[in-house]
Amino acid sequence: MADQNQRHNQMLLPLTDDDADTRAALVARWMTIVRDVLPTMAKRCDWPISQDHCFMRVCLDTALGAPWHTLVKRPAIRHLSDAQLSAAIAVAEAIVHAPETLDDLNRQSTRWRKAQR
Repeated sequence: MADQNQRHNQMLLPLTDDDADTRAALVARWMTIVRDVLPTMAKRCDWPISQDHCFMRVCLDTALGAPWHTLVKRPAIRHLSDAQLSAAIAVAEAIVHAPETLDDLNRQSTRWRKAQR
């Protein structure tokens, strides 16, 4: 597993100070992690989710502390602030570095959504 994590960590290039200030760089990083890195990891890990929209849900809900759609208009990528998007990216990167956290984050996201109904 450590070998797999190292390979995925290599896919995540660090943002430079200049890049961190640009919306395009944030969006590109978000899409890479949730559409490529996490689904690829899911194929090798015993995760309850594997599709990109599920990773988006978990990361956004965790970053915002509630079902994201209750706080941000759809589509999220157009309406998230840079700070909110950066927080969601940080959650996604934390999952890459500590894959064992995904189960708990997914359960919490599901609990928030059930409580909202």
